[in-house]
Amino acid sequence: MTTAPMTTTRSTTPPRTLRLNAADNVLIAVDSLPAGTALAEGIVALRHVPKGHKIAAAPIAAGEAIRKFGQIIGFAGADIAAGDWVHEHNVQMQEFARDYAFASEAKPDGGLLPGEAPATFEGFRRADGRVGTRNYIGILSSVNCSATVAEFIADAVTRSGMLDAYPNIDGVVAFTHGTGCGMGAKGEEFDILARTQWGYASHPNFAAVLLVGLGCEVFQIGRLKKEYGIVEGPHFQSLTIQETGGTRKSIEAGVARIREMLPAANAVHRETVPASELVLALQCGGSDGYSGLTANPALGAAVDLLVRHGGTAILSETPEIFGAEHLLTRRAESEAVGRKIVDLIEWWTDYAARSGGELNNNPSPGNKAGGLTTILEKSLGAVAKGGTSTLRGVYRYAERIDRHGFVYMDTPGYDPVAATGQVAGGANVLCFTTGRGSAYGCKPTPSIKLATNSDLFARMEEDMDINCGDVLDGVSIEEKGREIFQLVLDIASGRRSKSELLGYGRNEFVPWQIGAVM
Repeated sequence: MTTAPMTTTRSTTPPRTLRLNAADNVLIAVDSLPAGTALAEGIVALRHVPKGHKIAAAPIAAGEAIRKFGQIIGFAGADIAAGDWVHEHNVQMQEFARDYAFASEAKPDGGLLPGEAPATFEGFRRADGRVGTRNYIGILSSVNCSATVAEFIADAVTRSGMLDAYPNIDGVVAFTHGTGCGMGAKGEEFDILARTQWGYASHPNFAAVLLVGLGCEVFQIGRLKKEYGIVEGPHFQSLTIQETGGTRKSIEAGVARIREMLPAANAVHRETVPASELVLALQCGGSDGYSGLTANPALGAAVDLLVRHGGTAILSETPEIFGAEHLLTRRAESEAVGRKIVDLIEWWTDYAARSGGELNNNPSPGNKAGGLTTILEKSLGAVAKGGTSTLRGVYRYAERIDRHGFVYMDTPGYDPVAATGQVAGGANVLCFTTGRGSAYGCKPTPSIKLATNSDLFARMEEDMDINCGDVLDGVSIEEKGREIFQLVLDIASGRRSKSELLGYGRNEFVPWQIGAVM
């Protein structure tokens, strides 16, 4: 199946509509369409169509495919007249064949243009060669039973004022979670937690890490150290509450360990490094009907720029590429890479069925209120975050990313869990698009929030870093992509994102719990 080139038409008088592709049989209501509104397409709105929603551009017979982006987003559940509102009341899901056409659209990633200077940022070069964009000291808990002590240690250090003498340290932060015991001691669930914990413990945005355990949990610190060859020193320390002598003594011991780490952590300084050292996590949440028109494709343009400069971008959220996976398999560098995407979709279909659900329980109520009708429609917009570059690799959750270019990581669609896996994989900066207004931030990796529409940006400007709604007013996707890319470089160099200024990041560490809790 070949995707027709994207074309855009706009009515000459308000309210505005968009046709995204010549093959589409729906238009997008850029503005609210009252009943009786005559459109430049020669149709009349038969009833009120909310902004961001869809209106039939021609009669659509029951059972006929509904197309947006030139792709199938669902099927008419009943006859739909031209000018009628197209949404969940008259759209249904059906199975249909997708042409994966493995690697058919793979191409060499373009290098720098003639005369173009390599992009750079100011980062922290670590001993293993990777580069950090922040300089935190992290306190990890091995199990929920040690979470409170980990938080108490971080709070004690912060309240003490000892950080005032170490200006190069961004802070001491606890990363706690609700698992680590009541789980199997082997298998996929244990492996995911181990990869996540070590991914954070070795992350380049940390100068040093303290891992706090209880002592009797399934997730044993000693086992983690043995399996990953970890040697304790100035950049990694551990303790358990039971061996240390209880809560008070563990807090005191933890504070003492952090105090010892501070001088070495503060001794690092930012230096100019190439943009190829950036690993950008791509997230979207609280999506709406504008997401696939503005912020997501603009972020995709920024991704293509980053890849051109040698950097890496990670697309994730497997349940939210369902129905659009064929767009990724075609861009895969090989059939083997593309088949990994298909394997993930099959795994998730079975996983959802075993849990008594289905992948189309997405979109959420908020997504639907914003104009998204089916998971197919949502996925097609979500995939746009990945730009057009060739897919170079497919990774397990929290697996270390070891290739440059555009890659994919298997994660759930739930944003904190997905982002936790990406950060564990090495993401040192994150871009998050939202149309409804997701309240999210991340530590140790700074999160940049991109609003899909101008109304949201005006309403939540203290939370949003960039307004992509002006794409609907004539700003090109390419221009907005350049703006995003420049902000990524600035944030990576130390400029604080809105979510950082608000203090987000203490509660967004959420490892994926995939198995039974016993």
